[in-house]
Amino acid sequence: MRIDLHTHSTASDGTDTPAELVANAAAAGLDVVALTDHDTVGGHAEATAALPEGLTLVTGAELSCRVDGISLHMLAYLFDPSEPELARERELVRDDRVPRAQAMVRMLQELDVPVTWEQVARIAGGGSVGRPHVATALVELGVVDTVSDAFTPAWLGNGGRAYADKHEFDPFDAIRLVKAAGGVTVFAHPLAVKRGAVVPESVIARLAAAGLDGIEVDHMDHDEPTRARLRGLAAELGLLPTGSSDYHGSRKTVRLGEYTTDPEIYGEITRRATGAFPVPGAGGPVPA
Repeated sequence: MRIDLHTHSTASDGTDTPAELVANAAAAGLDVVALTDHDTVGGHAEATAALPEGLTLVTGAELSCRVDGISLHMLAYLFDPSEPELARERELVRDDRVPRAQAMVRMLQELDVPVTWEQVARIAGGGSVGRPHVATALVELGVVDTVSDAFTPAWLGNGGRAYADKHEFDPFDAIRLVKAAGGVTVFAHPLAVKRGAVVPESVIARLAAAGLDGIEVDHMDHDEPTRARLRGLAAELGLLPTGSSDYHGSRKTVRLGEYTTDPEIYGEITRRATGAFPVPGAGGPVPA
């Protein structure tokens, strides 16, 4: 089985619609794909309705968190989306995304970048607006060559000249809320240093003690020594090591299924979940 547990659609900052994403996942030879848009479950219904034969969908979200002044992302899988406390907290994060993006636009304008809110809103479409949409505007304007080039201290990187904070989960609360909703948590790209400051391993240990289920090991932003280090840390802390593409469509160069999760690890994730269950497409594999 080929299993990719981290992808994004137009419901947040990807360029594929949810229906296109599952079709592309099947075409890429995946057996299982997780749709994990930022702080939203808005793409799940469309993805489920379009699910092709032979592909299983894992519903999830990537939750925006902050601890000790450092941003981090928490992948939440197979939780009950109607659980009120978790739904309310996700809504607070989403509601803060528009004012945050507008603040970044204002800061860029103060840096003499001719970006407009109308341009960013057009790029975001109906999705949950975020920094990648602002970064795409900078690419359109020729300020930077790629979206990744915008995520630096010069522009939108954490603490950068045009960076603005937003409401974010406390990761310990995120773990508690996801567990209460029957879900499973995995710390996304925990040592992606090119994105900015990362939390020390002592914080990962505290998260593990609080009930974190896993850490994303195989990811485009982790080099081989980092993956080896994380694999050892996962073994030490009793965490599930996962792998995934963090696919955003044409917004990033990574391909669907470029990094994958071991079937045994996927099986353990599904065994731990009680809030929702993987959705097999017509004739698709039976969840572990």
